[in-house]
Amino acid sequence: MITTRASNQRGHADHGWLDTYHSFSFANYYDPNFMGFRSLRVINEDRVAPGKGFGTHGHNEMEILTFVLEGELQHEDSMGNKGAIRPGEIQRMSAGTGVRHSEFNHSSSEPVHLLQIWIEPEARGIAPSYEQRAFTIDERNNHLKLLAAKDPVNGAVKIYQDASLFTAIIDANKSVEYAMPEARYGWLQVTRGVVSLNGKTLNTGDGAAIQQETKISITGTDAAGSEILFFDLA
Repeated sequence: MITTRASNQRGHADHGWLDTYHSFSFANYYDPNFMGFRSLRVINEDRVAPGKGFGTHGHNEMEILTFVLEGELQHEDSMGNKGAIRPGEIQRMSAGTGVRHSEFNHSSSEPVHLLQIWIEPEARGIAPSYEQRAFTIDERNNHLKLLAAKDPVNGAVKIYQDASLFTAIIDANKSVEYAMPEARYGWLQVTRGVVSLNGKTLNTGDGAAIQQETKISITGTDAAGSEILFFDLA
């Protein structure tokens, strides 16, 4: 069963410096039907204006993943980590017992376009930690590339939950496939272009909850190419 979540059905807020869409309830946006999906709690699609950003603030007991689509986001946190997150890179921050951080767009002319993802951890009280990895276009082209997992391989970052995050850049008329293990769930988020998910058309910004499917096939249907994030969830 595939249940779609259209881009224009998401929560939306335009704060001037931040234009944001919420796939699930977040901040002042509340929808009792979309409080998250399995351990996946937040998918926020953010555009941060030039010279603006998120001031220092705190989090705890959450796995926080940041994936930049366009531009460059500067990160700094109370663990001493500091640096830029660029397209094709995944940042993982396990907030655990507590961490403070900030993100800023230092460009004077270009916005930053990113997805921030929250996954509920399987255990509370872990020590805060941080990882960041970069992946080439070739690694992601017409291939589901693992970005994050409980048991990471091939350069993926570790998350403290039974969940895996993949990405792929899919050319027109090319497909990527995934065998869904029994009793697992999936979430697909289209970050660019148009794809067909087991025959269902999904456009940029659309999401889809996947249940009781043994196999999924994601086909690119946009001449300019498409890009997706895919979650395998317990």
